[in-house]
Amino acid sequence: MSNEAPVIGVLALQGDVREHLIALAAADAVARPVRRPEELAEVDGLVLPGGESTTISKLATLFGVMEPLRARVRDGMPVYGTCAGMIMLADKILDPRSGQETIGGIDMIVRRNAFGRQNESFEAAVALAGVEGGPVEGVFIRAPWVESVGARTEVLAEHDGHIVAVRQGNALATSFHPELTGDHRVHSLFVDMVRANRAAESL
Repeated sequence: MSNEAPVIGVLALQGDVREHLIALAAADAVARPVRRPEELAEVDGLVLPGGESTTISKLATLFGVMEPLRARVRDGMPVYGTCAGMIMLADKILDPRSGQETIGGIDMIVRRNAFGRQNESFEAAVALAGVEGGPVEGVFIRAPWVESVGARTEVLAEHDGHIVAVRQGNALATSFHPELTGDHRVHSLFVDMVRANRAAESL
C-alpha cells in the first residue's frame, strides 16, 4: 500500500491550481483538484495554492470546506501552502482584512503583501533546508513573509533577512511559488512528507 503513489489534492477555489497539479504529478503523486468536503476526504495531503488569501478563505467557507479542512490539518494531514496558502496556514495574520479567517496549523505570524505589490514581483535563489541540489528558484508575487515563529516551527529558508519557508510537523509553507519554475524539488519534499505520514498511519 505504501508503495502506491499518494493522492494529493490542490484546493481549487482560486489561484494557480493547474501549475501545482502538474508539479505534483511530476513528483510522482496522483494529483486532483479539491473543492468540496467529500473530495477532501479522499486525499492523503493537500496543497493550498497562491491567489488572494481573503477570497480563498471566503470561498472555502462558502463551499463548506473550511471546517473539514481545519479538522484534517488538526488531525495531522500533510498540507503545503504557497504564498496565499502560507497565510492560510498561519495561526495569526499581522494585518488581516475584515472577516479574513485562516485554517491555522503553523505557529507563526505572517505579514500580507510584505514584499510589495504585483509590480514589485521578483525571482530569487533560495537555499531551502531539506532540499538537495542547490538553491531553488523562488517566484515572489505579492508575497508574504513570516514575522515570527513559535518554538515548534522550523525555519527552512530566509531571503533578505526575512523568513520565507517554514515547517511544523506535517505542515509546510513557502512565501514563494516553486510551481511556476519547472523545478519540482519542493513538491517532491512535500510528496515525501505525505508518503511518510501514510506509512506511519498504516503501522
